[in-house]
Amino acid sequence: MTDHVSAAPWEQLAALIAVRDAASAERYLHDLPAGEVARTLSRLSEDDQRSLLDLLGPQLSADLIEHLSSAQAVEIIEELTAANAAAILEEIPSADRVDLLADLESADAAAILDAMPVEQADDARRLLQYPEDTAGGVMITEYLSFAEHLTVGDVVEDMRAHGERYSDYDIQYAYVTDAERRLAGVLRLRDLLLARTTQTVGAIMMRDPLSVPDNAGLTDLKQVFDDHAFVGVPVTNAAGQLMGVVRRAAVLTALGEQATEAFLAVTGLIGEELRTMPLGHRSRRRLSWLSINIVLNVIAASVIAMYQDTLAAVIALAVFLPIISDMSGCSGNQAVAVSIRELALGLVKPHEFVRVAFKEGAVGILNGLVLGVLLGAVAVLWKGNLVLGLVVGTALALNTIIAVLLGGLIPLVLRGLKHDPALASGPILTTVTDMVGFFLVLSFASAMLPLLT
Repeated sequence: MTDHVSAAPWEQLAALIAVRDAASAERYLHDLPAGEVARTLSRLSEDDQRSLLDLLGPQLSADLIEHLSSAQAVEIIEELTAANAAAILEEIPSADRVDLLADLESADAAAILDAMPVEQADDARRLLQYPEDTAGGVMITEYLSFAEHLTVGDVVEDMRAHGERYSDYDIQYAYVTDAERRLAGVLRLRDLLLARTTQTVGAIMMRDPLSVPDNAGLTDLKQVFDDHAFVGVPVTNAAGQLMGVVRRAAVLTALGEQATEAFLAVTGLIGEELRTMPLGHRSRRRLSWLSINIVLNVIAASVIAMYQDTLAAVIALAVFLPIISDMSGCSGNQAVAVSIRELALGLVKPHEFVRVAFKEGAVGILNGLVLGVLLGAVAVLWKGNLVLGLVVGTALALNTIIAVLLGGLIPLVLRGLKHDPALASGPILTTVTDMVGFFLVLSFASAMLPLLT
C-alpha cells in the first residue's frame, strides 16, 4: 500500500488517493479502528477529501460520512459540488440527511436540495420544518407502510418487487394506514407470513398502536421508551396521519448531543468547534463570550473598590479573596453541571425549585462548613490571626452555600424563561458569587477591623 509503513494513517491514505487506488483506499479505511477514521479524514487536505469521496462513490462516501461528527461532515460536504453532495446525501438515512442539511449554510442546502430527486427533496424540506429536539426532528421516513384494504398477497408482492429499496429499512414491523393516511394499526411480519394471501392486512393488524405526536420533546420520547421495550414508535401529526418512525437509538443519541452542546456552552462555545476550522471563525466564537465576561468581572471588582480602606489596613485579605472566589465558583459550577445534565436528560423539570433547593442546599451547607473550617484553619496557621481565620472561614462557608443553591436553581429559572441554561448559567453564577464573596469578606473585616489590626 505504501513504502513507508511507519507513515501516519492520513499520509498513507493520501498516497492511495494520489494514485487513484479506490480498492486499496476502501480496504485501508475498513481496517482502521472506528475512532481513527474521523481523525484520519480531518488531517487530509481539502483537495484530498474531495478526491477521496469522488474515488469511493456515493454509497461508500455516505458510510464514511456517518462515522464523522456533524461539524466534520458539514466541512466536507461544503467542499463538494451540489450534485456530488446530493448523490451522497441520497444514501444517508433521512434523519441524518436532514441534520446535515440543517447545519449547512442555507444557500448550500438549497442548492443540494435542488440537485436531489424530487421525492427525497420534498421529504427533506418537510422534515426540516420540525425543531431538532422533537419527534419530527429525529424521526426517519424509511419504514414499511401499507393501506389496510390491501391483501397479504399484495403486500408480499410489493416487498418482493421493491426488495432493494426496502433493504435498509427496519422491517420488524409494518404500519397500516386508512384511506386518509391515518395510523390504523401495526403489522408484525410474523403474522404477515402466517396469514392467508387473501386476507387483508387490516384484518390481521394489531389495532390501537402506541404512537407519539410529531411535536413531542426528547424528554417525553425518552419516557416513552423507558416505559415500553420498543425499538421504534410511529409518529403522527395532529390529524393522526403517519409521518415517520422514531427509534430509541435516535432519541438517546439526540439527548447525548444535547448534553454535549450544554457542556460546550458552559465554556462559552456554541456548537461544535474543530481545529480545522478557519482561525477567524474560531476566534469570533470564543471572543463573544469572553468579551461579556470582562464586563461581568468589572462589576464584581467594583465591590472591592468600595472597601479599599479596609483592604489597605489588612493587606492579608488580598491573599484570601481569590481563594474564596474560586472555591465558591467551583462549588456552584458543580451544581450547575448537575442541573443542566438532569434538564437535558429529563430527570428534573424547570418548576421543581423546592426539590432542587432542598437537595443542593443540604450539600451546600455540609461542604460550606467543611471548606470554611479548612480555610479558617489555614488562615490562623499561616497568618497567626484567629479573627482573620474567623472572617475568611465564615465568608467562604456562607458563599459556598449561596453558590451551590444558585448553581442548582439558575439553570431551572433560565429553562423556564426559554433561555439556554448552559450558555448563561456560568457567567451569572460567577458574577454573583464573586460579588457576594468579596462583600462578605470585606464587610466582616470592616466590622472587626479593630481586632484585625
